[in-house]
Amino acid sequence: MTSISASPIKLHREQFPALANKTYFNYGGQGPMPQRAMDAIAQTQAYVQEIGPFGNEAYSWIAPQTQAARVAIASEFHAPFETITLTQNVTVGCNIAMWGIEWRAGDHLLLSDCEHPGVIATSQEISRRFAVEVTTCPLKATLNEGDPVKIIAQHLRPNTRLVILSHVFWNTGQVLPLDKIAEVCRNNHSFLLIDAAQSAGLLPLNLTELGVDFYAFTGHKWLCGPAGAGGLYVRPEARESLKPTFIGLNGIVVDSQSQPVDWLPDGRRYEVSTLAYPLYLGLKEAIAIHQQWGTSQERYEQICHNSEYLWRQLTALSNIKCLRTSPPESGIVSFQLTNSQPQANLKLVQFLESQRILTRTIADPSCIRATVHYFTLESEIDLLVEAIQSFCKNS
Repeated sequence: MTSISASPIKLHREQFPALANKTYFNYGGQGPMPQRAMDAIAQTQAYVQEIGPFGNEAYSWIAPQTQAARVAIASEFHAPFETITLTQNVTVGCNIAMWGIEWRAGDHLLLSDCEHPGVIATSQEISRRFAVEVTTCPLKATLNEGDPVKIIAQHLRPNTRLVILSHVFWNTGQVLPLDKIAEVCRNNHSFLLIDAAQSAGLLPLNLTELGVDFYAFTGHKWLCGPAGAGGLYVRPEARESLKPTFIGLNGIVVDSQSQPVDWLPDGRRYEVSTLAYPLYLGLKEAIAIHQQWGTSQERYEQICHNSEYLWRQLTALSNIKCLRTSPPESGIVSFQLTNSQPQANLKLVQFLESQRILTRTIADPSCIRATVHYFTLESEIDLLVEAIQSFCKNS
């Protein structure tokens, strides 16, 4: 897919009210919700209040609705629904995986140098509590050249229990070849946890074939669902090795006296209690709207078309440097002002926001990040580039 007709995509965009009064390039931070998703959340709350909210009728209705949301999420990622744990976000999913490993003193945990602060902080606390050594491997430098698989292999040790990587780096947009990395980790008997904050809803995914052990994702970014609805994929072969940390009624089997006797046999074992089920029904509707437009592969191809369109315009500007030296592999386009003064990136982002054009700054590497979706318009990209030109001319 090389381009799309403006008329159909504009009709599709009308389902996203937030796009009506702004030019949006922050899908990697939080995606705008479609009206149908918001309606599903509100209607679910209203209906449960009408029939319950605490009673057999309510729970008889809620259970299949929640299951349908789990199935929809699993279908989008080509995974069995039994492998999906419903969580609030990526951070919760990562914590389930990281704390569920039975750490031993002297174990090794490997991160890349592009991971999110939440994951880094959790790794540091695991290191403190269990005498686990945490190191990083330099993948940031492989954005334009080098072999990330080779570098990861070089930094693995015989005692590496867990490797944590982002599928798509949140700062530079680099996409890692996870199938090859998973094979390297599996051969080393190391678990592989993936932070999927920037890949779920952006990349076409088949988690069954990918080979990772844990894949923590959120619904509120590229999937355009509500904040507070996400999940964790746990490979069936890894499930028995991953112990629940936060424990509640939703994840256990009880006997006739309501006493806990076992874990549930699937991804529900890591759920605690009182899921915010209306949010997952909202996410289900958001996924359905994306699927109406096209397959995950078609959406990804259009995202890459849009990101290349933006990248080519930015690289043509004399006072802008894109971090990537070739067209992006994702919807993330990160760039810097050349010969700029301190705080220039922040001032540009603030200027753009004053024009109702939303982007963000990234601290490491210091840059501006613009994210485009499949329904981003080329006219919106033109507006962004024109505003950047205006700022540079008047600075």
